[in-house]
Amino acid sequence: MAATGWETPAQSATADREIVITRVISAPRELVFEAFAEVRHLSRWWGPEGFTTTTRAFEFRVGGEWDFVMHGPDGTDYQERIALLHGESRGDPNAFESVVTFAPDGAATRIEMRAVFPTKQLRDEAVEKYHAIEGGQQTLSNLAAYVTEIVRKGVEG
Repeated sequence: MAATGWETPAQSATADREIVITRVISAPRELVFEAFAEVRHLSRWWGPEGFTTTTRAFEFRVGGEWDFVMHGPDGTDYQERIALLHGESRGDPNAFESVVTFAPDGAATRIEMRAVFPTKQLRDEAVEKYHAIEGGQQTLSNLAAYVTEIVRKGVEG
């Protein structure tokens, strides 16, 4: 048996199937979380630039579901559902696990969106065909702008 010694941590077993997008938002964690957790906020910021969102069902609870359609700027509708899995429909074999983490960072919030796909091929397709990394970055940018506006109005109002 080989000794492992003090080696650097091994790369995650799912690293080749992951997309991780992180951003620090200048707003309290509670407000950033609320923008995710309350349906009245979601359509105001969710999605990449040029997209709009229509929510069909929203249950923010364990075992709940967010069933929505993202409307692309070219007129394409993308059926979406986020629960513990992110896919086009319940039982979608290509659905991927999606975890969003909110952590305080001083007076700001560090948000991390981590997606783990069933296969490297599906991850690569999301990156290449659907521009998932750029779209995720734009989505977090939209969220940052939205909550910054809420904070600004709160200070002024």
